[in-house]
Amino acid sequence: MLLLLLGIVVLHVAALVLLFVSTIVSAWAVNPSSSSDLWTNCTTLNGASKCDPADTGVWIQAVQALMILSIIFSFLSLFLFFCQLFTLQKGGRFFLTGAFQIFASLFVMSGAIIYTVMNSEWVPESESFGFSFILAWVAFPLAFISGLIYVILRKRE
Repeated sequence: MLLLLLGIVVLHVAALVLLFVSTIVSAWAVNPSSSSDLWTNCTTLNGASKCDPADTGVWIQAVQALMILSIIFSFLSLFLFFCQLFTLQKGGRFFLTGAFQIFASLFVMSGAIIYTVMNSEWVPESESFGFSFILAWVAFPLAFISGLIYVILRKRE
């Protein structure tokens, strides 16, 4: 049972780390001379770097908010799991923990979908999706699976 709990916590922490990295790192869209993330759009020309803030559209603010909400909900889910682990009665299920984690996965999925659809307005056509964008998509199923595991999981002695 201890190994199962450790595996669930590792899965949850892995999803949380992926959410942090994908939100913070400047590699949602890249090419050799520029990079874009949720916060800035940077271009390098003749050794000089120019960065524009991401306040040009409502959709990028929606993606920012959804990614931050996914981190908050995932962190709260981990906190609730440890609280419920010590306070939940024998045979109880971790419904609240699972719901928060599933919400986190839905938020990151929604943010990644909006970025995918609206990317052409923010990023030049020459850029391709970067590793942070891919990490956001990888974080989605990890968070969703861990949320489902929490819903199914029963507390045992």
